[in-house]
Amino acid sequence: HEHAPLAVAQQASGVAGDVPLFTSLFNYRHNAGPSADHVGGGDEDTQRFRTVLARERTNFPLTVAVNDGGEALSLAVDAVGPIDPEAVAALVSTAAENLVALLEEALHGGPDRPLTALRVLDEAGRRRVLTEWNDTDAVVPQVFMPELFEAWAARTPDAVAVVFEGTEVSYAELDARANRLAHALIGRGVGPESVVGLCLPRGVDMILAILAVWKAGGAYVPLDPEYPAERLAFMLADSGARAVVGCQDVVGHLADGVGADRVVRLDDPQVDAELAALPQTTPSGTVASDGLAYVIYTSGSTGLPKGVAATHGGLANLVSVFAPLMEVGPGVGVLQFASFSFDASVLDLAVTLGSGGSLVVAGAAERAEPKELRALVASARIRSASVVPSLLGVLEPDDLAGVGSLVVGAEAIEPTLAATWTRGRNLINTYGPTEATVIVATGLVDPEREGTVPFGSPAANSRMFVLDGKLEPVAPGVVGELYVAGAQLTRGYHGRPELTAERFVACPFAADGSRMYRTGDLARWEADGQLVFAGRADEQVKVRGFRIELGEVQAAVAAHVGIAQAAVVAREDTPGDKRLAAYVVPVEGVNRDELPESIREVVAGRLPAHMVPAAVVVLDALPLTVNGKLDRKALPVPDHVSEKAAGGRRPATPQEEILCTVFAEVLGLPEVGVDDDFFTLGGHSLLAVRLVSRVRTVLGAELPLRTLFEAPTVAGLAARIDDADRARAALTAQERPERVPLSYAQRRLWFLGQLEGPSPTYNLPTVLRLTGQVDSAALNGALRNVIGRHEVLRTVFATADGEPYQRVLDLDELDWELLVRDADAGDVDAAVAEAVRYAFDLSSEVPIRAWLFRAAPGEQVLVVVVH
Repeated sequence: HEHAPLAVAQQASGVAGDVPLFTSLFNYRHNAGPSADHVGGGDEDTQRFRTVLARERTNFPLTVAVNDGGEALSLAVDAVGPIDPEAVAALVSTAAENLVALLEEALHGGPDRPLTALRVLDEAGRRRVLTEWNDTDAVVPQVFMPELFEAWAARTPDAVAVVFEGTEVSYAELDARANRLAHALIGRGVGPESVVGLCLPRGVDMILAILAVWKAGGAYVPLDPEYPAERLAFMLADSGARAVVGCQDVVGHLADGVGADRVVRLDDPQVDAELAALPQTTPSGTVASDGLAYVIYTSGSTGLPKGVAATHGGLANLVSVFAPLMEVGPGVGVLQFASFSFDASVLDLAVTLGSGGSLVVAGAAERAEPKELRALVASARIRSASVVPSLLGVLEPDDLAGVGSLVVGAEAIEPTLAATWTRGRNLINTYGPTEATVIVATGLVDPEREGTVPFGSPAANSRMFVLDGKLEPVAPGVVGELYVAGAQLTRGYHGRPELTAERFVACPFAADGSRMYRTGDLARWEADGQLVFAGRADEQVKVRGFRIELGEVQAAVAAHVGIAQAAVVAREDTPGDKRLAAYVVPVEGVNRDELPESIREVVAGRLPAHMVPAAVVVLDALPLTVNGKLDRKALPVPDHVSEKAAGGRRPATPQEEILCTVFAEVLGLPEVGVDDDFFTLGGHSLLAVRLVSRVRTVLGAELPLRTLFEAPTVAGLAARIDDADRARAALTAQERPERVPLSYAQRRLWFLGQLEGPSPTYNLPTVLRLTGQVDSAALNGALRNVIGRHEVLRTVFATADGEPYQRVLDLDELDWELLVRDADAGDVDAAVAEAVRYAFDLSSEVPIRAWLFRAAPGEQVLVVVVH
């Protein structure tokens, strides 16, 4: 409340006393100049003093003050690290100058511009983030993977090219075998732009098959034999594969997709005889920079995978970047650990065989057992590797002893884990979506750097932009959506032009009309030009009405010194009750029993209460998918164990017994002990309100909400029941004034409506699928009855003398009806999406609308939107 002292507001909020109620303060001060009576006058004693230095101090991390002296404005910024006050001042100053320019333009007859057109970056700032930090031009020879490999086969024919399960294959042998298979593929119609499915287990055959496809001029699509047959069949059909290379026991069900005569079974004696009779000379197949190199499928939001189509030009650029970065050359062993269905495998193969190194393919045993992997690294003299951070979380640094260049990517790496793995080696953090040919940003990890580990800066011939919703660059330190452009951009999604057009858009900062890819990732620039991952744009969740970025919570959890790995998800194990859950893997020696509460304390010290995980689950290891990424579906349901269940003290009084029952009911638990903490067991602010209401009903005690925050246990609350006020008297009707002022929440909505116009931002939609016959007239009447019962649903914000007030409409004068529409089954989703985005004009419309979409006989969708 605006009349409450800040100390009272802090106490009522439930926020700890040593945590600021808010972290930034803006103060606009009108400083009137001296009156005419005082000019040249004043007390003689005070005239003998002059101000040498004056400085205000606040308790907030960031304070911005504007002093309006009437004739001029001055700006003061006070900030604590890592906030740069000069940078903040420059942004505010630029925004003010640009605002004045826009106002002057409008006053002189110029066009009206939206406030979003206001730039906060000056020209120097725009040049820095758009040009200087993207100055990555480099010359890359137009030599592609087939030629790169063949050159090394000619230069070092006896050098080891591939190692797998104790078998070594030389460059000369691998080249000859790949040439024979390439001739066989060409004979089956494979050529430029042809796609070949490779359904092979890990090993030498997979490597030679990839090379053979490239030598034939085609592109490969990996088909993991472990995938379900239905998924493989879809990928084969969707990619338009012209042929399949595999083994007899795994490709039988794929023959129907391409024809039996276009299936090459490498373990078939007849195929062996065919290949032996073919020439081992280099085939005539050629590739071009824009030619298709591979199609790798990634998960799709529609439930079906989508194939990303990469080119040879992008692959050549990748090799030019990573060969020196990974220190790959003749005699250098490189670990191949990733699944061949994952684009990290392309990095391993192309960089190694395109640079004369030895590709050491890890088998099933080495991928499952750290002890076996350690033996492989030592025996094969592996010096370079590319892995995901999740793998490092289950290994010890000694397991990769001898690996001097270690590349991590595909997911964020926690600071503790990064610090552990930087000792004695170069740890290179990277970033890159499949749509940009594996990796487009790199950075050497600095173990002394505090905070989130950056993923580096744009690699050679790649450009990265952090933009807002208007495709304008944001300032360093500000989170925006990440876009990627440059030489490694793929064609898009194979056979999906509409999806490609949605994600690959024209780059507004390129004069040549080139494209950029909208990654969906959130990031921010650091002051030194490095980029930091800040979550996913589509991982944004709402918990109890609060908009939360899971990446921010995860970063806070991972900052705990006892955490090696962390993941945070939003769970809804009880319908309608969505909660944050943190899953952590502790470092060795940490007390696992005390860790959850310790983590919650650390997070509560860094983030608002609604962002503190309701549950912390300690695991031995995070579950991973076959591609080595976090398997969110395999995360266990949090188990809230009470002290009572663990043998804690039982209720000693009738009040304690009743409160234990109430706690358990509200929290959805079978039982709660006297000394259990309400919030530790998953309670939050909304459940706290429910608990206080239940206490009022059951015990007749009127407890302030803050009492629960001060005494969150049954024992603590029971001790305060006797001193609590009795439940308040029932509400009675009072005489209503002619004009009812807006509540604070209503005034906020009214102000935003005046500032931005009608907007769907605060819509609360409910969508229900109804089967059977629906009486639309009865449904309309029921909804009108609800509106008639609740005045707030038939209130508009009228204005008189410039001041808004509540105008409650009588139901009889209300022109409100359920909107019934016919829609084709395929158009229902689009119709529903349009309905939930309806923009209310609160000055003339009541804040509720409803639609009934009839998709087919007996199939309807009801949409109710409340603003």
